[in-house]
Amino acid sequence: MKKLLAMGGLAALLGGCELLPEHAMLGTEPEEAPETVACTAEPTFADEACLLHNWVAFGLTSQRGDGEWRRQALMDIEAAAGRSEAERELARAVALAWGSEREWREAATIYQEYTAAAPEDLQPLLRYWRNELEGRRSLAGHRDNARGQLANLQRENAELSEKLEALTAIEQNMNLRQQSP
Repeated sequence: MKKLLAMGGLAALLGGCELLPEHAMLGTEPEEAPETVACTAEPTFADEACLLHNWVAFGLTSQRGDGEWRRQALMDIEAAAGRSEAERELARAVALAWGSEREWREAATIYQEYTAAAPEDLQPLLRYWRNELEGRRSLAGHRDNARGQLANLQRENAELSEKLEALTAIEQNMNLRQQSP
């Protein structure tokens, strides 16, 4: 019986949430299921029913967006009236987190500063995104260090090659002298 339960738990874990009934994931009974709500991809704190959906959709759009989309999104975020500072800054962080490497530091700082001001249901997602961003920043740092080490090794290799060529020339010169009568 324990093996059967363990295998069922493992199957659910490996299979993901799609194997669980929707009401089991939400903690509600099927007859209490909420009405279908049309969610937009606008990241705000206002609509509790769409809170996570909107932020995830905005995050995915940001991930897929190019520089032009990012510039437009940042302008739209700044122009949005009626939003709290935390909403605007966290939306900026989501957009910046998928921008250039130099924008990653700003996004990480914003996540650090404003995550606590977000609704409690949104905070784990924001922390996850910040941790993922920090992981990318760390990998980029390792890559930059590896590039620096590679450049040093290439320079050292070139210097050693020059020395080897000089020693080879000296050796050939000495051999020619020994062969001469």
